[in-house]
This record gives sequence, C-alpha cells and structure tokens, in this order.
Amino acid sequence: MKRLYFLMPIFILLLFVTACNAAGQVIEETQENKHEQTEITVSAAASLTDALNKIKMAFEKEHPNIEVTYNFGSSGTLQQQIMQGAPADLFFSAAEDKFDELVNKGYIDRENGVDLVGNKIVLVTPKESKKGIESFSDLNDKAQKIAIGTPETVPAGKYAKEMLENIDEWENVKNKMVFAKDVRQVLTYVETGNVDAGIVYNTDALISSKINVLASAEEGTHTPIIYPLGMINESKNLEEAKEFFEYMQSDAALTILKEYGFSNLLK
Repeated sequence: MKRLYFLMPIFILLLFVTACNAAGQVIEETQENKHEQTEITVSAAASLTDALNKIKMAFEKEHPNIEVTYNFGSSGTLQQQIMQGAPADLFFSAAEDKFDELVNKGYIDRENGVDLVGNKIVLVTPKESKKGIESFSDLNDKAQKIAIGTPETVPAGKYAKEMLENIDEWENVKNKMVFAKDVRQVLTYVETGNVDAGIVYNTDALISSKINVLASAEEGTHTPIIYPLGMINESKNLEEAKEFFEYMQSDAALTILKEYGFSNLLK
C-alpha cells in the first residue's frame, strides 16, 4: 500500500506531461495550418462589393486554405494600380476596355479571362424627392445637380455620359454634373440628398432603400455593360487564383451574382 502511495505522484506527473505535450502539438498544428493559408487579392469594381463579400464567405468555406482579400474601386483606378505594380491576383472589371488594356499590355492572358456577368444603368432620385423627375429627359428642367461617376475612370460614368449623348441630353445637363470617384459614391450623394438625381448600376440601386428608381437606359444607347474577370500573369499565387477564377464561374457564385441583379453571360 505504501508503495502505491509512492507511485501515485509519478503517475500524475506523467499524465500532466502527456497532456501538455498533446496540447502543444495541437497548438503547433493549428499554427502550421494557419501558416499554410494563402491570401489572394482581387481588385474588383465597387459595384460588385455586396455580391463578392457574400461569395467570399461561401468560397472560403469550401477552400479553408485560401483567404480572399478585396480591393474595391473604380475599374479605371484599379487598372492603373495594377499597371503601376500594385499587388493583385485577379482583376474583376466593370468595363471591357479597362480589362482589354491589361490584356493588350501583357498583364492578363486572354485565355485566363472570361466575360462573366452583365448589368444596366438606371436613373435614381432621393426617396423623398419632390422634383418631379421621371425620366432622363426631365433632368434638364427639373434637376440642379446630377451625380455620375467620372467618365474617364468610372465605367458607370462612361456609360451614363454615352447614353446622355445618344439621347441628345448631354449638352443640356453637362454643367449640372457632380462627378464621383466610383458608383457607390454616386449612390451616397443621391441617398443623402446632396444631388437631385444620379445614374448608377441597377445592382447598386437594388441594395438601397433610400432612393427611387425611375428609368433604365434603353438598349443601344450605350456600350453593353460587361464584367470581365481575369487572372494577373504576375500573380505569386496562380494556383489559388485559378481556384477562385473557376469558382466564380460555378453555379454557386453565379447564383449569388444573380441575386444581386447581375445577368449571367455564360449561358
């Protein structure tokens, strides 16, 4: 009996050491798994913000070894950033011309790109507006300030200007324009009543309860709105970038994009 009492502390000590070693191994494995996780950066048009944030959750659930980080902005600004060496693994543009320039300059291979979804532009006013604006042709007489994205860098602004030119309204309203850095800023200007009207993507209008959607631009009044997605040649994470590139073409991702108002161009 005395011998048993003598051995008990030794047994307890051995159990403690074993438990500590097991805990240390778990911590080490957790840190190792965390270290193995790869971060990819997707430079994407601001109009994709809500849809891509939802896609991020679904993608990372299926690919726990990949962390997706977004750099949202106007497509023109993002294109310039990539050309100036900003780190990016994929580019998701709201305009073909910005995307094509990167292809032409060798930043993206044509076979590593795809025209993924489409969109349309709409006329919006603040929810409580009493200006009586009902169509694009009302802007000249009934609006004092109109917000659009800067046409040189913001595709939505380029489409808006093109449409207004084609319906012979641009010359009448160009002096009323308030130019924004991206389409989300246009939406904010309208929501806060800082402008009387704005022209945004339909997908942006759908997420706001603070605006009225009055009219859609007629087909043929502007260049078709196409969102191309492509992998950057200089990506240091090409394997992981390809995983995301392929996932974006899956039914799961396209269903989410459709929920946010984008049209599927892969049909």
